[in-house]
Amino acid sequence: MYLDNKDDSAISRKVDMELTQASVPHHVDLLGDMAAEPISNNFGELKLLKEMMAVQAEPQKSYPNSVREPDCCITLGKDFSPLAFHGRYHFSLPKFFCTKSKDSSFTEKTPLLKVSSEENGLRCMAVHNTDFTTDDDSWENSSAEFEHRFHPGSKRTSLSRSASSSEKCEILDTFHGKFSLHKVRCCLRFLKVSGLFIFVVVCSILFSIHPESGMLWQMLAVSPMDSYTINFTNAHDSALLKVELGGPFVADVVDRRPDEFILVQIGQVEDLGPKRRHQQQILHNWTLPLDSKKSEQIIVSRTFEMLNSKENSISVQAFLQESQIVPLSMTYRYLHANVETQVTIASVILAGVYALIIFEIVHRTLAAMLGSLAALATLAVIGDKPSLVKVVEWIDFETLALLFGMMLLVAIFSETGFFDYCAVKAYRLSRGKVWAMIIILCLIAAILSAFLDNVTTMLLFTPVTIRLCEVLNLDPRHVLIAEVIFTNIGGASTAIGDPPNVIIVSKQELRKAGLDFAAFTGHMFVGICLVLLVSFPFLRLLYWNKKLYNKEPSEIVELKHEIHVWRLTAQRINPASREETAVKCLLMQKVLALDMLLRKKLTTFHRQISQEDKNWETNIQELQKKHRITDKILLIKCLTVLGFVILMFFLNSFVPGIHLDLGWIAMLGAMWLLVLANIHDFEMILNRVEWATLLFFAALFVLMEALAHLHLIEYIGEQTASLIKVVPEEQRLTVAIILVLWVSALASSLIDNIPFTATMIPVLLNLSQDPDVNLPVKPLVFSLAMGACLGGNGTLIGASANVVCAGIAEQHGYGFSFMEFFRLGFPMMIMSCTIGMCYLLVSHVVLGWT
Repeated sequence: MYLDNKDDSAISRKVDMELTQASVPHHVDLLGDMAAEPISNNFGELKLLKEMMAVQAEPQKSYPNSVREPDCCITLGKDFSPLAFHGRYHFSLPKFFCTKSKDSSFTEKTPLLKVSSEENGLRCMAVHNTDFTTDDDSWENSSAEFEHRFHPGSKRTSLSRSASSSEKCEILDTFHGKFSLHKVRCCLRFLKVSGLFIFVVVCSILFSIHPESGMLWQMLAVSPMDSYTINFTNAHDSALLKVELGGPFVADVVDRRPDEFILVQIGQVEDLGPKRRHQQQILHNWTLPLDSKKSEQIIVSRTFEMLNSKENSISVQAFLQESQIVPLSMTYRYLHANVETQVTIASVILAGVYALIIFEIVHRTLAAMLGSLAALATLAVIGDKPSLVKVVEWIDFETLALLFGMMLLVAIFSETGFFDYCAVKAYRLSRGKVWAMIIILCLIAAILSAFLDNVTTMLLFTPVTIRLCEVLNLDPRHVLIAEVIFTNIGGASTAIGDPPNVIIVSKQELRKAGLDFAAFTGHMFVGICLVLLVSFPFLRLLYWNKKLYNKEPSEIVELKHEIHVWRLTAQRINPASREETAVKCLLMQKVLALDMLLRKKLTTFHRQISQEDKNWETNIQELQKKHRITDKILLIKCLTVLGFVILMFFLNSFVPGIHLDLGWIAMLGAMWLLVLANIHDFEMILNRVEWATLLFFAALFVLMEALAHLHLIEYIGEQTASLIKVVPEEQRLTVAIILVLWVSALASSLIDNIPFTATMIPVLLNLSQDPDVNLPVKPLVFSLAMGACLGGNGTLIGASANVVCAGIAEQHGYGFSFMEFFRLGFPMMIMSCTIGMCYLLVSHVVLGWT
């Protein structure tokens, strides 16, 4: 940023311009638009800057021969002449005029404090027009409006007093139309804010008035000879009983006949009269396999439906090979809503979150936070309110640590110019052909995601892609969406490419069934290769009518993007001190200068778009001179640390001696690089971290876990299993593969695929071990993996890589909405799942491989 300038008088003159322009009444031009308004929405900031600079500024020489024009413009000589301004301000306020300068004009490199004072002529300039651009307007609409208004040869003149009555009526109609539209927008904004605020207040009250759930944990000891029984009174409005048990249970083993287990019986006590004994009726049996020699305590929970009875009982008994005592801990609580009611409320909450994201009512991070609050309030109302410690345990800090560490690595990596260098190399490899370049990028992303985490792949690829598209004047959004789609597809090919695959391979029971790393990867790799072969032509078909090039020349696109970045930078500055206020005012002055330059370019530059760059060899030579490695020593350090981190990611799945999770590896690598790079301006690096994305994932983890406590995910698994059981045995395997794959795909596109996969694995294992169903477990697990991985392409929040890519693109000024991703991702998800389904049906039904 060009912030250094010793010409304080120039600053004073600019501030004087702003203050005076704010005092000038609006005038109406021939086009029916309101006249220029001040640049800054905060008049006090410019006034403060004026007062700061007035101390050091020398008095300007006045020109007595200046003439006042009818349209509030004043004819000046070769400088700004102060005018007496009477009123609440006690300093002179000169009018601001722009005249022809000896230099070309404002450029992208124009310093913030530079004001040209050498003028050859005289012309009146509108400082700012409210219709120029706003934060909500797109660049495309503003560009069309600019070309319409500032077409070469057209001249804007002030409205004459002798204008016809018809022109005045048109101007008034236009003004009233804009005013009515503004009133409608204000009303909708007020209704949105009011509704969301009332919703937050109600949820907060409901969450605060209910105490934390459950009774105190009870310590008990059971043995084959002694059992533990407790009787308790049932609440009249209670529909469910939730029991939590802690002990040396074996969580990863699902066996119908365990050698050692704990039997929990839930029953009701019937009162047969004063002279007769109480009779106990068993309602539910709960068998928990355990290892009596283990010292680790595992907490398990289950919810039981209760009948209307005055008194219920819980009986706990141990069945062990040896006569010994097993220590256990237990707690129970009543819930005031049945499973169907909880599932309905959970579905409404999930639908509300998606409505907020789809229609962009609020930011997706705030939408996830609102959904989490609603789910927590629901748990509090039904009697299952979690503690703060419990809610924090729901957050997957390994994923957050992985994201944070890799974001720090990429932020330091970007300082070397390596991303620009890679963009030029990719352009050279594609020989100027856009689709060849897109296919190369997508193929590399798919291959890398097969061996790395999808999030890591997109963290590395997104900055390179954005810089490449800026060089080639492409729209980065379409290319980024294609890359993240193929990243999710490639991640499904190996056992370490996607979290659902890691969960499946880590299950001991599935390993005993023959689903080890090699078997799983070999089977999935063939299917994903077939999906990739069909996905590339299908992607070309989806992009057939889409213009990948920007509608404006690259020069104008880059200038608009620079204006957007400068404006965002100014908005992010909190004017807490006089210095920060001054800097914010200077940034807004820079935006004004670039706005003026953009107007000039639009009057002289016509759109020239070519679908294939025929001068790619000449462009490559120019790009290679412009985009080079800026810091080779830092690049060597970054490549060394990043290569070691990626190697550790890969070895972590094979070498049992490495006791580090992915999050720890990323955090340690970030610390190494921070030390090696000798970073002093740590705040600059932290500003490049996607804090909104990290907060979104934290809120999403809480939301998904709360929905799981509301039995939504469990209900989906049980309904899927019940549908499979009613199918005739001849078609049962075919229907099971189709049903499990599509349910997994659709569910993973709406909710997080990690808890869904963890919930569905026990359901599928029980189906395979049920003698009445008689289904092999391998086809069911492969269907689950195929659907859970490929289903992430359905929506923007269906996969972690989608959210990370959208967050980084938004930080660079190229954010894409939920619907923009949905229009491309959902058809790709349908196609890829169809190919995967056909592959599984041929392998397991036609060929009979089980």
